Amino acid sequence: MAIEYINPPDMHASPVFSQGIILPANARLLLVGGQNAVNAQGEIVGKGDIVRQTEQALDNMQKVLAAAGARLEHLVRTMIILRDDADLNGAFGVWMQMWGQRPTPPTVTALRVTALANPDFLIEIEAQAVLP
Repeated sequence: MAIEYINPPDMHASPVFSQGIILPANARLLLVGGQNAVNAQGEIVGKGDIVRQTEQALDNMQKVLAAAGARLEHLVRTMIILRDDADLNGAFGVWMQMWGQRPTPPTVTALRVTALANPDFLIEIEAQAVLP
């Protein structure tokens, strides 16, 4: 059984997120913990820059996917958590650019919070992917 993407015709259609997804019973699910703007040396990349921090968080997420044998197109759910003063448009613009023209986008939820684990973090992204 294949993954089923649910996008009712009477709802907004977006090229970068799906309204719902049904997973097959035998799916192997990878849970990607919250990724932020920390590089391999433990340094925060792009302090004060939501675009740069989003790029780093997505790069980190892709490294976790790759380590499990998956790619962006295997994502079925993402959650974007933004500090309440961060620019959602800047962060979502990076996501849209990275997703590109792939035909089966994941569901996407965005949340605003007053603070993240480090006061310099502007964004954290967690995800779920069905492994190939």
